[in-house]
Amino acid sequence: MVRTTSRKLGRFAWHYVEMVIAMLAGMFVLAPLWPDAWLALPEVDALVMATDMAIGMTVAMLLRGHSWALIGEMAAAMYLPFLVLLVPYWVGALSAMALMTAGHVIMFPLMLAAMVWRRDHYRH
Repeated sequence: MVRTTSRKLGRFAWHYVEMVIAMLAGMFVLAPLWPDAWLALPEVDALVMATDMAIGMTVAMLLRGHSWALIGEMAAAMYLPFLVLLVPYWVGALSAMALMTAGHVIMFPLMLAAMVWRRDHYRH
C-alpha cells in the first residue's frame, strides 16, 4: 500500500503526540517515587523529571518497535537542554523556574529535530 504524503505527515505528527503523552504519563506515574529532599534541589528535580519522561517515552517507543539507538537519540534530546542549562543555573544566570521552563521549551523542538532527522522511522 502506497501512503500519501499527507498520511505520512499525519502518522509522523501522531507519533510525536504519542511520545509527549507517554512522557507526561511517565512524569505523573514515577514522580511520587522520588524523595522530597531530592526534588527540593532544582538541578536534581530537573534531571528527575527528564528521567521520568524518558522512561515513559522509552516504554512507548519499545511498544512501537523502535531500536535502542533511536530511543537513545530521543532520550538525549530530552536530557541535553537540562544538562546545558545547569551551567548558567549554577553561576546564577538562571533561576530554578527558568531552568525548568527553558529546558522544556528547548526539549520539544530537539525531539522534533531528532524525529525529522530519522523521519522514515517515525512516519510508518
